[in-house]
Amino acid sequence: MKHDSLADVFAIIKNTESVGKKECMVPASKLAADILRIMKDKNYIGRFERIEDGKGGKFRVTLIGNINNCHVVKPRFSTKNDEFIKWEKRFLPANNIGLLLVTTSKGVMDHQKAKKEGLGGQLLGYVY
Repeated sequence: MKHDSLADVFAIIKNTESVGKKECMVPASKLAADILRIMKDKNYIGRFERIEDGKGGKFRVTLIGNINNCHVVKPRFSTKNDEFIKWEKRFLPANNIGLLLVTTSKGVMDHQKAKKEGLGGQLLGYVY
């Protein structure tokens, strides 16, 4: 059985945010680091740092109360640059609110940056 570590990251952040705590520990991976960096740059989380525990590591994430919902997109839909509007309507609550997280040929980025660069990719998740 495969295990989706990105789903774990989003679930831990969402649950911790919903009970009002300010800090959580999520499993570390390169993909999780890229997603957390984007969330930090867009002011959804505070800082995050890697903690080595001898089992692959964890990230200590500081929450600032700006997340209403975050979730992975399953299956990972492929999308073209001009199709982001369709996915925004499906996963985000309103226009210009929230982010779609996309993996592209130039790395993981939010859908707004992918649109500017003319890139498509696979949807990983969303946050708002």
